Amino acid sequence: MTLFEQVSQGILEAMKAREKEKLEALRNLKKALLEARSAKGAGQELTDEESLRVIRKLVKQGKDSAEIYDQQNRPDLSGQEMAQVRVMETFLPLMMSDQELTAAIAALIEKCGATSLKDLGRVMGMATRELAGKADGKEIAAKVKTLLS
Repeated sequence: MTLFEQVSQGILEAMKAREKEKLEALRNLKKALLEARSAKGAGQELTDEESLRVIRKLVKQGKDSAEIYDQQNRPDLSGQEMAQVRVMETFLPLMMSDQELTAAIAALIEKCGATSLKDLGRVMGMATRELAGKADGKEIAAKVKTLLS
């Protein structure tokens, strides 16, 4: 079952269970997937990798929006955004733990022979390619800077 089909199935289940927040989040997600599919070409199906890219983008936007709402002292809107983010995150694969991320970046640093912050760009390039979808870019950057300094 593709991710698009899973989202459609989730919409039906949320409607039956009368879960308003989940239903709204899934409908937004389905809309974004349909837009991505139509932008790609008429009638062409999205691969799961492309669907994951769309979901990650929506999760990042939701987290950013929630952060802005918190700064504007709007906890009600922030809570709504985070509820939608949690629903969307259920379709993403598990991210690396902190220890796994540190070990993976340390191995990459050793592999490319980086010794100082001057090598940051080279290590970041390798790390973002190797760890794409497994860790957030901000976390990768912070770990690389910590390990190189």
